[in-house]
Amino acid sequence: MSDKKRRYDLDWLRVIAILAVYIHHIGMPFNGDKFHIMNSESSKVLDDIMVFFEQFRLPLLFLISGTGTMFAFSKRTWIQFLKERSKRLIIPLIFGIFFIVPPQTYFEHITTYSSYIDVYKNGSFETNHLWFIENLFIMSVFLIPFILLLRSSKFDKIMQALDAITIRKHGLLLWTIPLIIITLLLKKVYPNDSKDITNLSSTFYYGYFFISGMLFTRSNNSWNHLKLHRQFNFASFLISIILFYVYYFIPSEYISPYISLSNRWSLWYLVCALVSWTFVITMLGYGQVWFHKKSVLLKKCNEAIYPFYILHQTIIIVLGYYIIQFDMNILSKITLLIFTSLPLIIIIYRFLVYPFKVTRILFGMKSKKTI
Repeated sequence: MSDKKRRYDLDWLRVIAILAVYIHHIGMPFNGDKFHIMNSESSKVLDDIMVFFEQFRLPLLFLISGTGTMFAFSKRTWIQFLKERSKRLIIPLIFGIFFIVPPQTYFEHITTYSSYIDVYKNGSFETNHLWFIENLFIMSVFLIPFILLLRSSKFDKIMQALDAITIRKHGLLLWTIPLIIITLLLKKVYPNDSKDITNLSSTFYYGYFFISGMLFTRSNNSWNHLKLHRQFNFASFLISIILFYVYYFIPSEYISPYISLSNRWSLWYLVCALVSWTFVITMLGYGQVWFHKKSVLLKKCNEAIYPFYILHQTIIIVLGYYIIQFDMNILSKITLLIFTSLPLIIIIYRFLVYPFKVTRILFGMKSKKTI
């Protein structure tokens, strides 16, 4: 995109979404959920906060990735697009599986390994947090026919119908209906929370946001409607928060005699979908007001955020393994983990990734002359 056409609001939201993923992973050793390393004690308050924020950090990221996919395709043939996606996604994924993720595996199973080399001897290779890159590539490739259809005039009437819906104040809120239906149906068959691409309840959930980003980008008016109705969407988000936490905190014994366990889970998926969607459309509206200007900081952040994502969880786990053993309270450990991991990630990026052509390729960065 040229500077005149570049969506700086989406660039900022991408940076914010990945920083939110970083903060989420900072808290994971301390919230009582299963993570690669776990503190000896956990915080229920932290868990109550994180369960809310985890509803929209990834949906926002997938939607922005959908818009980015459409922008990337607009300048290329489908063959060129496939090559570009492979270079930007597959190379970092393979590199990450063999060199970035193994330290996570080692520190997670450090009591069973005699040395770091055992990770390679045992063939213990996983995607871990890089599942997002894997899913993004598969979605991008699988949806090439759909992207071609979106770009054709045959789709004009459908986009006109969608624009007619989004122009209404409550129109964008109606987009949650397909999301809820898809989620409720697939969760009955694929109930777990695995992020594996074969877990269709997760794949179709995030895929819905991914495709929505494509549709917004193809539309002539959706972005204007997101901006125009941002206050209504924000009010809807606030109501969704209330519904979310009322249902989250209500004692199960109050509702279990009247609602089956299966239906209680369905209600949970419903309120989660509402929170996810209303937050995303609210941010897409306000982002056009708050983050529409070009800046040097944004340019640097936008260039660094992909390597930052690839590096962050490994650095958190390696440093966190030692920090959780300190005789400190949870807040102090979290603070220490932030103030050690963040500078280390930046140093690795600035001096080992950014300057060199090979490492730029391995971390999915563009060459300097094309930036």
